[in-house]
Amino acid sequence: MRTSSIRRTCAALAAVTSLALAVTACGGTTKSDVKKESGPAASAGEADPDAPTKKGLTVGFLPKQVNNPYFTTADKGGQKAVEALGSTFKEVGPTSATDTSGQVSYVNTLTQQQVDAIAVSAQDPGALCTALKQAMKNGVKVVTYDSDTKTDCRNVFISQAGAEDLGRTQVQLLAEQIGYQGEIAILSAAQTATNQNLWIDYMKDELKDPKYKDVKLVKVAYGNDDAQQSFQQTQGLLQEHPKLAGIVSPTTVGIKAAAQYLSGSKYRGKVKLSGLGTPNDLRSYVKNGTVEAFELWDPAKLGELAGHASVALASGQITGAEGQTFEAGDLGTYTIGKDGVVSLGKPTVFDKDNIDDFDF
Repeated sequence: MRTSSIRRTCAALAAVTSLALAVTACGGTTKSDVKKESGPAASAGEADPDAPTKKGLTVGFLPKQVNNPYFTTADKGGQKAVEALGSTFKEVGPTSATDTSGQVSYVNTLTQQQVDAIAVSAQDPGALCTALKQAMKNGVKVVTYDSDTKTDCRNVFISQAGAEDLGRTQVQLLAEQIGYQGEIAILSAAQTATNQNLWIDYMKDELKDPKYKDVKLVKVAYGNDDAQQSFQQTQGLLQEHPKLAGIVSPTTVGIKAAAQYLSGSKYRGKVKLSGLGTPNDLRSYVKNGTVEAFELWDPAKLGELAGHASVALASGQITGAEGQTFEAGDLGTYTIGKDGVVSLGKPTVFDKDNIDDFDF
């Protein structure tokens, strides 16, 4: 009892310290800021790939936003994996996709509750770091999924697909639809969202290819993963740029809101829309001609892989070092890459020919 009591007291004090320090955390970081850090946080001890999978663990999932359909689907995948491995799943998180201080508070709470692992989709690459590092000092394994932190603030990052693939293919899809000619805009989520900014960097780099010489990026707008704001941003883009040929939205909330606006306007079928969306959100818009083609990974599988990685870390089977492998149930065997990144796989393109084959 004495050891357990001391541990709880230390965790509580550490969390209070973490919260105080997190108040001063910076809001935005760039791709180069993230890459400046050393590798993923090293765990104490070495990995034992033959270690038995521990049961009775508690894994906390902390999405950018609860009750967001995308994260609901992803976290159900996480729940499936965690519970299948004999452990307890719990989901907590803010109701706003831009409530970074709320995410920090939830990290601190999970640390106080002495969960064995936290899987978090970070709203900001740096703001959670103080709290996450304190969690790791208290023995909590940290997995990021969907949106990463700085590399030394977690053990493993579960990436939707290769960031470069996602950025470039979104531009390629839209460019094909507009015949490689005309003005385009990007409708993103929050300005600080790590994944969004990384994809946008690759989009801009892709546009430097001579084959896009007649394609002009006129604006990057931000809808903060809020349906109403994204709807209004779409309306504003078309008012500000009446010759706009296409919009690419690398966010499921944004692309759905943009499709909703375009579908009820004179621009339906004229202004092309692509990006990252779910089949269930965009099925009706594909069928009425608002959206021709878009792409995404399966968010349920993303969450499932994050769940498997969390348990593997907490079981000592992996530490996050490059080259280590772990089993992920029906998903197969995965290898940890550079900087502790694990890629789910290639994105899937959805169009009228295959959209009814998917249900998420």
